[in-house]
Amino acid sequence: MTKVRFEGPIAGFSGPMGKMVFADQKKTGKTLAYMKSDQEPTEARLEQKARFLEAAARADKALEDPATRAFYAKIAKQRKKITRNVAIGEYLCIPSFKPLGLSSYKGAIGDPIVIRAKDSIGLVDVNVDIRSQDGALIEQGKAVEDGFRSGLWAYTATASAALGSDVFIEVVGFNHAGTMAKRTENPAVGVEE
Repeated sequence: MTKVRFEGPIAGFSGPMGKMVFADQKKTGKTLAYMKSDQEPTEARLEQKARFLEAAARADKALEDPATRAFYAKIAKQRKKITRNVAIGEYLCIPSFKPLGLSSYKGAIGDPIVIRAKDSIGLVDVNVDIRSQDGALIEQGKAVEDGFRSGLWAYTATASAALGSDVFIEVVGFNHAGTMAKRTENPAVGVEE
């Protein structure tokens, strides 16, 4: 049954109407509409629905914590969205890293490695691990974000590596939902490609 919400002429409505389904979001003042399908859902669609339901359950659990709720509520207010929807979106988001900025990394102590992260809200933590070709640890540590939720991180080298030597640089980060992003590159130190 279709429900109509009145404020002035019509503020919004929800429910099915023929092959259309409407969802009235009172907090945002928006009405969403979509077509009902007569087709059986595909395996991919069923997996997507299961993933969404899992994300919703995890978000609901996380929002029970007042500090977590306040964090998501602040972002929701900025984006004019519903707090729960922002949290669900973060659980559905798979963070990633763009190619590392290695132009200033020459293997010297103090050389920066620029890390650009991509996530719906931003990463909480980014760790860097640099190893030699044979797997021996050269150094590891935490990157520092350049501005809150900017997505721009920098790691400053604390150990030296021989110019021209092959190294493995692994960057691992986590978003607010705990989803991991990982990137590994195998550059020759100080060699521009």
